[in-house]
Amino acid sequence: MNETEVERQIDQMVKFIKQEADEKANEIAVSAEEEFNIEKLQLLEAEKAKIRKDYERREGQIDVKKKIEYSKQLNESRLKVLQARENAVHELINDAQQGLTSFSKDQQKYKTLLADLLVQAFAKLSEPSVIVKVRDADQGLAKDALEAARSKFKDAFGKDGPDASLDTKSFLPAASSGKEGEDSCCGGVVVSSADGKIVCANTLDERLKIAYAQNLPMIRGEFFGVEAPVRAEMHL
Repeated sequence: MNETEVERQIDQMVKFIKQEADEKANEIAVSAEEEFNIEKLQLLEAEKAKIRKDYERREGQIDVKKKIEYSKQLNESRLKVLQARENAVHELINDAQQGLTSFSKDQQKYKTLLADLLVQAFAKLSEPSVIVKVRDADQGLAKDALEAARSKFKDAFGKDGPDASLDTKSFLPAASSGKEGEDSCCGGVVVSSADGKIVCANTLDERLKIAYAQNLPMIRGEFFGVEAPVRAEMHL
């Protein structure tokens, strides 16, 4: 083999090795590109998933916040309605109290009412002797009402009423002067046993409370359109 052939074979081997190297380099480049694209896609999908999860979390927080705000507004509206209803009822009670206070200024009618209230208290207590407490301003009327009550009691029950005496040291509160929170009384009587252990509060204020409690369903129906059940008759 001469030198020329040796060089030619060497050139062929070099070309072959270079071609092999180029092909291998190309395969490595293609493989690297594929791996890069796959990793990039995975990172992209992971980032998308992270963004979606964060968006869902934020959306959930906004939804919860909206529900909380709606519930808060709904509760506030309900409280306002309840407060308005309560104010309306209180206004009604105040009007009734004012009416009772005005009624107690009609001495003849009020004295008759005091006698009836005393008869009811006598019958309820069934005590041989009682103490009657009234407002200081009602002392004079109460003395006359006691005499009338004794007569009415005997007519109603066929026996003498209890030995009743007026409390001249302790009195029921005076009529309201309009000041908020004051202790007041529209009138009526508080009758107790001689030892003070049994007490019958038969004031106009107590009767108003009873009437209010028994007529509350009807009041709600008249004021707020709530259907009221059939009410039993109130007995004095």
